[in-house]
Amino acid sequence: MKFKDYLNQYMEMLGCSAKELADACELSSAVISRYRTGEREPAKGSDQLEKLIRGTAMLFESKGMADMSAEKIRAELESSLNLKNTTFENFVKNFDSLISALNINMKALAAASSFDVSYLYRVRAGQRHPSDLNAFCSNLCRYIVSRHSTPRDKEIVASLTGYALEQLQTDTDYMNQLQHWLYHGAVTHTAGDMEQFLNNLDSFNLDEYIRAIHFDELKVPAIPFQIYSPRSYYGIEEMRKGELDFFKHTVLAKSMEPIFMCSDMPMADMAKDMDFNRKWMFAIAMSLKKGLHLNIIHNIDRPFHEMMLGLESWIPIYMTGQVSPYHLPNMPTPVYHHFTYVSGTVALAGECISGHHDHGKYYLTNNREEVAYYKQKAADLLEKAQPLMEIFRAESETRFETYQQTEVQEPGNRHNLLSAPPIYTITPELLTRILKRAGLSSKDQERLLYHAENQRRLAKKTMEHALIFDEFATIPEDEFQRHPLQLSLDDAFYEADIPYTYEEYLAHIRFTKDFAAAHPHYKVSAEAKQTFRNIQIHIVEGKLVRISKSRTPVIHFVIRHPKMVHALEHFVSPITE
Repeated sequence: MKFKDYLNQYMEMLGCSAKELADACELSSAVISRYRTGEREPAKGSDQLEKLIRGTAMLFESKGMADMSAEKIRAELESSLNLKNTTFENFVKNFDSLISALNINMKALAAASSFDVSYLYRVRAGQRHPSDLNAFCSNLCRYIVSRHSTPRDKEIVASLTGYALEQLQTDTDYMNQLQHWLYHGAVTHTAGDMEQFLNNLDSFNLDEYIRAIHFDELKVPAIPFQIYSPRSYYGIEEMRKGELDFFKHTVLAKSMEPIFMCSDMPMADMAKDMDFNRKWMFAIAMSLKKGLHLNIIHNIDRPFHEMMLGLESWIPIYMTGQVSPYHLPNMPTPVYHHFTYVSGTVALAGECISGHHDHGKYYLTNNREEVAYYKQKAADLLEKAQPLMEIFRAESETRFETYQQTEVQEPGNRHNLLSAPPIYTITPELLTRILKRAGLSSKDQERLLYHAENQRRLAKKTMEHALIFDEFATIPEDEFQRHPLQLSLDDAFYEADIPYTYEEYLAHIRFTKDFAAAHPHYKVSAEAKQTFRNIQIHIVEGKLVRISKSRTPVIHFVIRHPKMVHALEHFVSPITE
């Protein structure tokens, strides 16, 4: 049977209209119509196919037809897909990744290739198939070779594709390798690096980290540090010393002004020295111990792998609540690299030419006029910067409540990957029973009951204009007894464990399905693979991602940067299979 035959058969079995199927699958009626006539087929592994499978399975489940599981529907639909689509599917995925990695201007690409920009966006989404894919791919590669051939661009392409830089040196080699990869290659880093980042975030415990580095035992010395100013540092070895000298002076000075840090200098060769890395992290720890706030403009115009490694190393620092991370939007690929650190009484500035980091220079000064100049430069940079992420800890609970009120208004459907059923679907009676069994005080019971009701109100407000789709796993009883699940209370900044009994857990899942039956704009899947125990991923499609960590400490990261939002949105798909 063909794909369209299976789809029409499902609709006949369900007795549903195209509009009902479209609503259940979060797809347009026009798309369903094209699938039914055979005019179009979704790509294997695409978001459209995943939505179709989920929505159809949920409709069968709602009609008590349990034998038509998501797994069976997936097997039938995937086996029917036209194998000729395979090359195009791979092209679409890699085209999308390449656009994001190189930050390609779609309007400029449209002008250069004589295509309408809206057409390019539809090809990127897999919604249009070029009549001559070879010609389309050649035009794309010629554009990239002509506009994105700097050493930095080629580093990004090498990291994305897995090719060695030596394979991308000449224009001909660069173009040939790009064409081959777009058709047949795989993105080498994005999913793995994102998964590692999230796994480390899931398992990270700030209390354990503080004990491991003996942070509580650190003592900020009071001996003044004399620098000979001005002083210049040439080459990588001296530049490492310059960074450490900057922190020594900052920590030992009396000033409590915040530290500003901004650098797009290469990282790899500085990071090769593990002894420097340890000293640098110790310097950051001492700055935090002193009570200084850090304003950091991260350079995320790097290969995805390098960007995620950098962010991963900052996880412990973010969790202290003493860091404000930013990024500069639309940064062009530089010929010059720049470096600016400034604190209350000292500044460190640096520069190098792209590809020649070892010929770079740092300049350290505590001259009052020069430090004032660099402070103003820092202020001007922060004016142009945008928050890389908003960070909410327990002390910012009121600010987080305000944020949630604004998040509700954001356009776009919601897709949430959860470790346990959401608190807004539990009944007050079941929640009261759990809280009493756990021995909570009347005050805490009242607080958490109010919190659940407030989250329910926010969910209903969201459903007035958007769909909410929640995914979580149903844990078998033997596994549950080994690793009991806790109530999900991170939005309330409640850190104490409140475990379910297995009966309570199953009851909450039933109530969640009842909630879905009563609210047409709420969909739930309790068959997802369990991936995380301590973090929840909340996606407002195409807009933002909120990662909420429920254990030590409770903390929320709200990410709006398109590259990271795109990576997180696309990361969700493979873990729900």
